[in-house]
Amino acid sequence: MNKSLKKRIGMSLFGVITCAISVGIFKIAALGVDPFQSFMAGLDYLVPIKFGTLYVIANAVMLLFALIFDRHYIGIATFINLFLLGYITQFTYEFLGTVIVEPGIAVRVCCLIVGVVILCFGSAFYMTADLGVSTYDAVALIIVNTWKKGKFQYVRIMTDLVCIAIGIALFLTAGGQIRQIPTIVGFGTIITAFFMGPLIEFFNVHITRPFLAKEQ
Repeated sequence: MNKSLKKRIGMSLFGVITCAISVGIFKIAALGVDPFQSFMAGLDYLVPIKFGTLYVIANAVMLLFALIFDRHYIGIATFINLFLLGYITQFTYEFLGTVIVEPGIAVRVCCLIVGVVILCFGSAFYMTADLGVSTYDAVALIIVNTWKKGKFQYVRIMTDLVCIAIGIALFLTAGGQIRQIPTIVGFGTIITAFFMGPLIEFFNVHITRPFLAKEQ
């Protein structure tokens, strides 16, 4: 195994684990999760099976989409994300719950900010490593790089907004009340929908791409 491949694998593992930790931090903030997780939350309300199994099924459907249109984005990191992200997220949430007990709004806002930055930072690492991305990230990348439709940051905003809309629709279809919507789609969801694409690109340009290029 050459040095470049080892570096890419390390970047992929670091990126996926970092993203999983960030989702646990989002849950502690309780101000809305990232757009894909809001979709999953709505689906979880509607479909009566355990979340872990549901997460694998939903990602398997998007995996099929990626395999059909551009399997280049499917790799080691994709399957790590598919099978481990939920467990790492749950561990992070439970651990932080023992440290941050009944957090006030100031602590929750801080957790939200930290969660957004960490999520984008981790995403940039495993995207740049190019050993596979999450099945959801692959959708925006295929639209931009394979179908040549728009710039990544803007396409990512579009796919995030679609996820939010579907998550809300599923939640209401399952019998949820309008006043309960902030439990799955909140302030944090809106922030991630509009800023994840640009912030990931910022980390790509200034940190991950230079890091990968160094000493190669």
